[in-house]
Amino acid sequence: MIALATIPVMSVDPWRNRARRAVAARLRPNGETRPHYVVCGNDALTYRLVKELVSASAGWVTVIVPNKRRSEVADLARIKGIQIIRADRLTEETFRAAGLAGAECLALVHQDDVGNIHAALCAQAVEPRIRLVMRIFSSRLGSGVKRLFADCEVMSDSAMAAPAFVAAALGEPAPTHFRHAGRTLYVARREDVRADTVVCGLADTRQRNNPRVLPANPGDADLVLAEATGQPSGTVLAARKLARQRRRRRPVAAVVRGLRAFVNRKTGVATIAVLAVVAIFGTLLARTQDLELWKALYFVLLTTITGSDVELDTGWGVQVMQVILTVAGLALIPLITAAVVEAVVNTRLALNVGRLRTPRLDHVVVVGLGNVGTRVIRQLNDLGVEVVAIDKDPEARGAAVARQLEIPLIVGDVAQEEVLRSASVETCQALVVVSTDDVSNLQAALHGRALRADLRVVMRLFDGDLAKRIQRAFNIAVSRSVSYLAAPSFAAAMMNRDVIATIPVDRHALLVAEVPVAHGSALDGKVIGQATRPDAVRVIALHKFGEPRPIWSPQTAYRVQGGDRLTVVARRAGLGWLVKQTMPAPPEMTAPTKPPA
Repeated sequence: MIALATIPVMSVDPWRNRARRAVAARLRPNGETRPHYVVCGNDALTYRLVKELVSASAGWVTVIVPNKRRSEVADLARIKGIQIIRADRLTEETFRAAGLAGAECLALVHQDDVGNIHAALCAQAVEPRIRLVMRIFSSRLGSGVKRLFADCEVMSDSAMAAPAFVAAALGEPAPTHFRHAGRTLYVARREDVRADTVVCGLADTRQRNNPRVLPANPGDADLVLAEATGQPSGTVLAARKLARQRRRRRPVAAVVRGLRAFVNRKTGVATIAVLAVVAIFGTLLARTQDLELWKALYFVLLTTITGSDVELDTGWGVQVMQVILTVAGLALIPLITAAVVEAVVNTRLALNVGRLRTPRLDHVVVVGLGNVGTRVIRQLNDLGVEVVAIDKDPEARGAAVARQLEIPLIVGDVAQEEVLRSASVETCQALVVVSTDDVSNLQAALHGRALRADLRVVMRLFDGDLAKRIQRAFNIAVSRSVSYLAAPSFAAAMMNRDVIATIPVDRHALLVAEVPVAHGSALDGKVIGQATRPDAVRVIALHKFGEPRPIWSPQTAYRVQGGDRLTVVARRAGLGWLVKQTMPAPPEMTAPTKPPA
C-alpha cells in the first residue's frame, strides 16, 4: 500500500502544546512524557493501528475497549507498552479516566458511524482542541462531520482497501491516482507507460506472490509510479476488454441464458424431447405429402396442435405419423403451460429474495456485502464489469446497493458448494471473498477452486501469517487483510501526517510522504543519498525552501538544507526512520513557563 502524508516540523503554537503535555503528564504512568494517543475500538483495525503506533514509537498509547473481547480479534494485551481501559460506553467520564485531556489525538475506529460521532462530541467536551481521526463508512456523512470539528480527519478503511481487491480481481495494478505538486501520479505497469513519464520504480512483481518492494535497482521494478498523460490505467483497460468480450458474446449468450432460465432441467428435457419428436415425424410426414416448405410447416403445426382428421384411405405409415404427432401435441400443450407458470414463479421469487438464476460468463463473483464488499461491487460496476454478489444476509449493508445497481444477489451460505455453482463460478473472471469471517472466506475459496482449478481467487484474511501459508499451500492468487492495508494511513493521520492516497502492492504497505527537514536535524546539510535506503525509502522529489516547484527525481548528490521538503516512497519502518532523521531531538519536557510579553 502507498499513502501520502505530511509531517509538520512544529505546531503553530508550541507553548500551548507544551502546556497541554505538561498537564497530561500528571496523569501518565512512570512520568511518561511522550505524546499521548488514545484509540477506541474492538476489531482488527484497532489491533493493527495500535501496533503501528507502537512500532513507530509515536508515543504513549491508551486503548479503550469494551469489557467483552471479540474472540476473532487478537488480544490487545499481547502488545507491550500500552495502557488498556475497559468501558462499554464512550462517555466524558470514560475519556477523563483515559487521560484524554492534553492528548495529541483520539482515534474512533468502531464500525458505527453514529456512535463514533457521539463519542467525538463527548471527547470534545473533555479536550476541545483534541485532534480527531474518525472511521466513517458513508462518504456523504463524513464530509459533513469534518465541518463539525476544528481538527478532524475522516477516513474509511473499506474505501482504502476496495481498490486493492478490484485490481486483484482484474489482474492489474490498483486503480489509484493522486495529485501532488502540480502533477497527477498513478500506479501502472512499466510496459504500459512511456519511459519519460516514470517517476519511481515501486516493486518487482514478476515472482508470483513474492514481490520485491522498492528494489535497490529501480530498473528492476515492473510496477512503477508514473505521471498521468491522459491514457487509461491498466485496470480500466482490463475492464474495457472484458466489456468488449461480453458485448461480442452477448447475443448468443443472452439466448442461451434465456432458454436456461426459462425452465428447470426436467421441464426443459421433456420439452426438447417432444419438440424433437414433432420435428422428426413432421418432416417425414411432409415429405410423404410432397409439400412445399410453408405448406409443410402449416400442415405439421395444425396436425400437432389440433389433431388431424381421420383419413382411412391413406397408407398405414402416414396414419402412424399422424397419431404420433397428435399424441406429441397433447404432451406439448401442458409442457408449455408448465414452463410459463414456472417462469412467472421464478421471476417473483427472484424479485422477492434478490436471486437471479440466469448464468453468467466472464463476470466477477463477490462474496460478502459488508463495508468492503459494498465498495467493491460499486467500483466494479463503475468500471463496466459484470458482477454477481453473494451474502447469507438478505439485509446486508450492500444488498440495497446491489438492487439499486441491478446486480444479481444470491442469498445463501458459501459454505455450501451449490451456492457458488448458482453464481456461475465455473465461468467467472475471478472470485472475490471479502466477508468478515476468515473461516467462511477460506471455505468459499476452496470450494471455488474445487469447481475450477485455475480460478483467480482474491481473499480477505486478517491473519498475515495464515495468508502467506494459504497462498503457498493452495496457490490462491491473493489474500489480503483490510486492516493491514488501512492501518498505516490511520496511524499517519493520528501522527498529523496528512494522508493523500493509498495504493496497495500485493500485501505490502508503502507510504508516499512529504517530509519537512528541520534545521539542526541529522539530515540537515547532508545529500539526498543519505535519505535513501534500499528496500525501505526512496526520494522522488526535493522541494527547496523558497522555490515554487520541486525537483523531480533528484540526483543523490543534491544537498538538503533545513526548511526543504522531501517527497518519498517508503515502507512503514523506512518512513519512521526518515522522520527521526529529519526532526530535531525533542526538548526535555519540563513544566513550561509562559514567555515574557
